Amino acid sequence: MLTDAKIRTAKPGSDGKQVKLADTGGLTLLIRPTGSKLWQFRYRFGGKEKTLSIGVYPTITLADARAARDEAKKVLKGGRDPMVAKQVAKAALITATGTTFEAISREWYEHNRSRWRGKHVDDVIQSLEKDAFPTIGHLPIGEVTPSLCLTAIRKIEARGAFETAHRVFQRMSAVFQYGIAAQACTTDPASMIKTLLKPKPTVVPQPAITDLAGLREMLRTVETVPAHPVTKLATRFLALTFVRPDTLHTTPWSEMNEIGAEGIWKIPADRMKMGREFWITLPRQAREVIDAVRPLTGRGPLVWPNDRWAHKPMTENAILFLLKRAGYQGRHCGHGFRASFNTIMSERYQGDKSVEGVLDMMLAHASNKGPYNRADQLDRRAALGQEWADILLEGFPPSDAVVSGPRR
Repeated sequence: MLTDAKIRTAKPGSDGKQVKLADTGGLTLLIRPTGSKLWQFRYRFGGKEKTLSIGVYPTITLADARAARDEAKKVLKGGRDPMVAKQVAKAALITATGTTFEAISREWYEHNRSRWRGKHVDDVIQSLEKDAFPTIGHLPIGEVTPSLCLTAIRKIEARGAFETAHRVFQRMSAVFQYGIAAQACTTDPASMIKTLLKPKPTVVPQPAITDLAGLREMLRTVETVPAHPVTKLATRFLALTFVRPDTLHTTPWSEMNEIGAEGIWKIPADRMKMGREFWITLPRQAREVIDAVRPLTGRGPLVWPNDRWAHKPMTENAILFLLKRAGYQGRHCGHGFRASFNTIMSERYQGDKSVEGVLDMMLAHASNKGPYNRADQLDRRAALGQEWADILLEGFPPSDAVVSGPRR
């Protein structure tokens, strides 16, 4: 059996190798070449020999080490692995004290979520839940290393999601910065792997038809293709209003029911990319589309629902697939109507700087910096929007005729 005196005077081997001193019942003291002394408990579990680290001497005294050995034997007697039991206890302690990367991430998320809008609010936490927490979420935030951060990022890159990898990296780094400020950690290991991230793919402009004749021909073709009438009407409405597709898909009937005689569609801030309420003056033809789709979807919560589940929004690919069946794959997409409107109307008013600013405003572009009156230039916007609808759908059948057209 070991004694305190023997432990205090014990030294590494003369050849610089580590030395093991045995006590009783599998307890040993490992003396490393540096002179540090580590208590270990050797045991067998599942037919394999294992070693449980107990702690460093003299922080852990001889009496403490023997007590830990005896406790481990009790765990063994109960049919459990002492090493696994220690890890479970450590994880429970970490969770209880709220210092895991996941705990700090959720704290950071709750602190910042009011600054975000729309889908971005859910996307932030969901990306961490999917791509960061499985690798480092259970670890104390102060113990996460750059290599572990890189491991999480490499898993994202392995599936070709390079844009996502960069976003998750930025969010991980933001969590560490928050942790430093909250005194939960002292460094940002994510920042150390920035140069190791694989580059984002080159952004390819979304396809769009930008001449009026070509755009009108495309719309005529689309409306003769056998398809669900709601998808056709959604395409016509998107062409008339040129809102972002994700804003269109999630439109509730409550917004359309409040349009009123002035035809102003008020989109709340939480559904806008720039996070501020936006007003659209609907031309006559757009209001006719709403009247045509009301008998089809008006009993549900959404104007443009999924064709299988009325309580879920239309899928992002519904309009894209319709354009594909019409022969316009790679030539035009739902988002392309914004470029169509901007290009065609800019050419009609070439050189008129005042119109350029109004068109920008109608697209809710980020170039409209700072606070502005949501009703700014409303009459001018209404006139230009009606002009756009008139030249786009001149000679087209009314919207209710689209409902009775060929179905798929």
